[in-house]
Amino acid sequence: MDCSKVNRLKEDIVKICQKTDRYPQEISIVAASKYANANQILEAADCGIEIFGENKVQDFRQKQKVVGNKVKWHFIGHLQTNKVKYVVGKVDLIQSVDTLKLANSINKRAQKIAIIQPILLEVNIGDEESKYGFSVNDFSQNITELSYLSNIKVEGLMAMAPYLADVEKTRPYFCNLKKIFDKLKTELKYDNIDLKILSMGMSNDYKVAIEEGSNMVRIGSAIFRER
Repeated sequence: MDCSKVNRLKEDIVKICQKTDRYPQEISIVAASKYANANQILEAADCGIEIFGENKVQDFRQKQKVVGNKVKWHFIGHLQTNKVKYVVGKVDLIQSVDTLKLANSINKRAQKIAIIQPILLEVNIGDEESKYGFSVNDFSQNITELSYLSNIKVEGLMAMAPYLADVEKTRPYFCNLKKIFDKLKTELKYDNIDLKILSMGMSNDYKVAIEEGSNMVRIGSAIFRER
């Protein structure tokens, strides 16, 4: 693998942080490895990528057999409740918890194997029918119900902005979620909720996302695509 893509990505993040008065160390890069094989993941790790995000349970299990725990694993795709047992306790973070039902399933599995599973709550910031996630409007009520689940740790929020040809038009969506994140961070006082991570921004819009407060970006094609 050509490490120049990873280096260029990190250089871009440094420039954005300089412009917005932030530290590059604040920004975590998750390599979205949906279209990468195990060898490509290992090569990206050699280039300095530490976290890899998988979208499908079957793919994750196959790649983990080869790569093992040489990297940190996040699950970033839609997770069905009947596949929770293959992910809970196997990944460092489940980013895509999009319903109370899924959160309950994760909690039950974590309780069964005596762990606390870190998660992010996925928010449908564009209110798009084609995407999963909690609605922005009823988000606070759901948070309260999640506070009773003692075997999960809610560490932040995750979202995908609508895909727009003019990337600048994604800014209001990221800005809105940052406001929600900051508000909840101040107001929520639950033992199992500690909002530290705001995961928003992908290969096409990560620059705008970081400018608007993201501290974790999910980058696929900008790392793994062929030049």
